[in-house]
Amino acid sequence: MAQRTPFRLLGAVLAVAGTALLTAPVATTAQAAPGDVVVDESFDGSGGSGLPDGWTAAAGAWQVSDGRLVNTEPGARSRITFGPHLSDYRAEATIRFDAVNNASRWAGIVLDIAPSGSVPWSQAIMRSQSSASNGIEFAVRTAGETWNVTDTAAAPSDAGTGRDVRVAVEVHGSRASWSFDGETVLTTTQLPRSADGVLGFVADGARISVDDVVVTELEPLPITRPDGALPLTVAHRGYSSVAPENTLAAVEAGIRARSEYVEIDAHTTADGVPVVMHDATVDRTTDGSGAVSALTADYVTGLDAGSWFSPAFAGQRVPTLGEVLDLVEDTGSTLLLEVKGPETRAETSGIVTEVLERGMAGQVLLQSFDEQVLRDARELAPQIPRGLLRSSLDADPVAVARALDAVAYNPSANALLVRPGVVADLNEAGIAVMPYTIDDAARWQRLTAAGVDAVITNRAGEFSGWRQRSEQARPAEPAVSVAAPADGAELRRHESAAVAIDARDAETVTVKLDGEPIDPGTPLDLRTLPAGTHKLSATASGPGGTVEASSAFDVLVDVTGVRVLVAEADIATQHAVTILRHVDAGRWDLAGRAVRAAAFTPEQQRVLLGDLATLRAG
Repeated sequence: MAQRTPFRLLGAVLAVAGTALLTAPVATTAQAAPGDVVVDESFDGSGGSGLPDGWTAAAGAWQVSDGRLVNTEPGARSRITFGPHLSDYRAEATIRFDAVNNASRWAGIVLDIAPSGSVPWSQAIMRSQSSASNGIEFAVRTAGETWNVTDTAAAPSDAGTGRDVRVAVEVHGSRASWSFDGETVLTTTQLPRSADGVLGFVADGARISVDDVVVTELEPLPITRPDGALPLTVAHRGYSSVAPENTLAAVEAGIRARSEYVEIDAHTTADGVPVVMHDATVDRTTDGSGAVSALTADYVTGLDAGSWFSPAFAGQRVPTLGEVLDLVEDTGSTLLLEVKGPETRAETSGIVTEVLERGMAGQVLLQSFDEQVLRDARELAPQIPRGLLRSSLDADPVAVARALDAVAYNPSANALLVRPGVVADLNEAGIAVMPYTIDDAARWQRLTAAGVDAVITNRAGEFSGWRQRSEQARPAEPAVSVAAPADGAELRRHESAAVAIDARDAETVTVKLDGEPIDPGTPLDLRTLPAGTHKLSATASGPGGTVEASSAFDVLVDVTGVRVLVAEADIATQHAVTILRHVDAGRWDLAGRAVRAAAFTPEQQRVLLGDLATLRAG
């Protein structure tokens, strides 16, 4: 499943590191572009309030002290806001617990919060006892002042007190990944986002200090899933195996089941109101009768749409599209909105207007079997991404999807399994594949093997559980890093250096220096390496795949290094004395002649002459 076309869906969306050294945040909104650093703050300077410009203490007391941001009166949920609103970004900071009320107290980065600091907000936090099973969290402080903890994990070590931890969170819409000292420890697909939320820091029962804050805008993730990733969940007509289809109860159940997408169907009533109903008539799922297109919205929305499913859902009404949009807004789910054709251009306009008026173009994927609906939607609201539904496969699905500017091609699962190879073709073109409607594990497995990006299912919770079990059963992806020499290290000839590679879940680890294999346990012989930059790379392979890491270090030339090379060589003392006298006097050419006259090995001579040439060049 290739990663191609960028796609700004709030529900279709995650390792991180860096440092920063500017004195004031660089904040921008319209001018920011992927790759831009929009906040770079090391707290070496501040405004008149004691805080950098654009930083607002929302709860508790915050100030800059000794080049760090500190909360001086740590209470419950002390927080500060800063930065612009971004959909796709990486936020990094060095955070230290200076004191905590107890080991369960926490602090971290606020990922989406009103500039005033009011509820609701989304956060990524760590406890001082961060190696606990809930030491790392993604959580939401709701508008009702309650907590919704969506994801937890253990960090590889405790943050403790008095220790700097480099934390980083990469956010893509409602997806995010949490990094602790360079190691990704937690991901989520359920990050509620708002239209204008900014960033912040939060601490609860802890006095913290913060330094080196860097926020970088990122490219949006493509709609297609990365190679090897399991498909996302699409709750068909809501979570329709546990609640009556296309009702608010089913939509809410799909959201609560943490479905990345919730699918519904929309028809337009006789008086122009989009309502949520699969069939062209209301007969099957309500206590009414008649074609939706011939009925008024008041009549349709007054019908009981729940009793047919279970007496427990008596009173569930047919919702309007607007009611469903309001329910989905700012959740971690994207609405997969099927427009049932045929719809007139005016009816399609009414549907997309409902989306645009709420500013939800980034949280809706509009799909239809009706190609004219997609053409009209493209003209009326090109910012709303579109998907093409098919009951059978086209001869050339890529060409058909491209002609309609569709970002998704969603066929019947039965048709797709006859030609599963088209998934790779579509993904290569940046087009996602979300087949329908699959409720059995055997076909979930076959579609996963084919590489589909999402599965449309009536059994959203069961599929999510199956996906989780499948993930747990997979071999862990290896991890590898070059611990030494560190990237950017500057080494001199008289120093000692060793290669240190950290790897886990790997069966083999191959290390190369400047492209040539070396033994990972072999010390680096800085006496023989040419001056300049060298690359050390490590490749770890195991059942879970293959990963690579590298570092670049420099071998520097100085007089001390030359003296060591001469002193350690097996040459006559008189030659060594002559060479060193010339070196100490800066007579590089004469020192070179003396090197050529002495009994150095060819390798020693090559290195010494190279170093002398470097010293002569200044």
